[in-house]
Amino acid sequence: MILIKKMKKFLKIIGPGVITGAADDDPSGIATYTQAGARFGYNQLWTMIFILPLMTAVQEACARIGAVTGKGLAAVIKKYYSKKVLSSAVILILVANTINIGADIGAMAEATRLVIPLNFSILTLFFTALILILEIFLSYKVYAKFLKWCALSLIAYPLTVFLVNHPWRELIKATFIPHIEFSFGFLFIIVGVLGTTISPYMFFWQASEEVEEEKSHHLFNHGRPKLSERFMRNLRLDNFLGMLFSQIAAWCIIVVAGTVLHNNGITDVATAADAARALEPLVNTFPNAGLWAKVIFAFGIVGLGLLSIPVLSASASYAVSEAFNWNEGLNLKFKKAHGFYGVITAATVIGLMINYIGINPIKALIFTAVINGVVSVPLLFLINKIASDGKIMGEHKSGRLSRFFLWLTFIIMLFSSLAMFVTLSRG
Repeated sequence: MILIKKMKKFLKIIGPGVITGAADDDPSGIATYTQAGARFGYNQLWTMIFILPLMTAVQEACARIGAVTGKGLAAVIKKYYSKKVLSSAVILILVANTINIGADIGAMAEATRLVIPLNFSILTLFFTALILILEIFLSYKVYAKFLKWCALSLIAYPLTVFLVNHPWRELIKATFIPHIEFSFGFLFIIVGVLGTTISPYMFFWQASEEVEEEKSHHLFNHGRPKLSERFMRNLRLDNFLGMLFSQIAAWCIIVVAGTVLHNNGITDVATAADAARALEPLVNTFPNAGLWAKVIFAFGIVGLGLLSIPVLSASASYAVSEAFNWNEGLNLKFKKAHGFYGVITAATVIGLMINYIGINPIKALIFTAVINGVVSVPLLFLINKIASDGKIMGEHKSGRLSRFFLWLTFIIMLFSSLAMFVTLSRG
């Protein structure tokens, strides 16, 4: 009984942080991490340990901004900064998220075709309609529970790690000792790894979802959130657990791809079938292991797509709605938030259309991650300024450790992007 009570107490803590962490390993993340392992083996494993404190600091700052102000990021930017800054931030998140939505929808359709040979266009239309129906017509509480269960689809990769013989000494060394190559290919994937891990949509989503959590728990008092020490402690714990879960899954994906693909001469992930081969050891005792690997891969991509695409569209919609003072929030019904759900619908449909311009769905996921990495740079600067501002955050402004990691993240993302463009310009 005591164990059950502790488990129930723990599950109550799980909220926006865990959902954000799970959404971080979206189809774009799986493709990027798989490509990193296939192309460079274990040479980029160190990024997972290195990025964990960075992404934790960034997402904690975003969650804190939302919780303290009772507003989403765009609303805070609108109140304290110029219209140019606001419009730039909203345009960046809207463009980056719409591209990401399109890539994820295409990946879901392509992965499904590994198992069910239906027309690509039919599948993209089906998933688009399904996601919009779930997001618009389900209540926030029901939808949040649904999102949490979708995260379980990532378990396939940790399971595969323990079923494959790895050179563990080499793995441990690669995890803790950085390896850097100053080539466009290496830096391109590094920026992609950074971009799919520290993504713009996560910033806006988590800040806004903390506000949703406060509303659902009736924590507002005269328009301002009433925050207890326990609430802030749970916020940080929820955030850390989400980021830790995300990075463990990402580390496992790179390891599996490095062992199963790279070590067997497969260095380029061009199709969903290529990516699915990384999971074959999980089912190699089954008859027709290749098919079962495709089934598990398809289940994971579809499950995480159902998790991440609503996060992408909603985070973009929060930004636009806050900028124009529209009613916003997944806790509102469609008839009370036409603009909010209209942006969600428009971003999802435009993302769908991207799949009809002839881009390889799997390659598009990796390019999307790189775009996120570049777009994150100016947004990280803004987040750091807001989280450290005593006028906005009061007693909850960033401390020294938080400011250190936030500025470090900004500098690393900036120089990684610049290094990638420099190597590209030099051929």
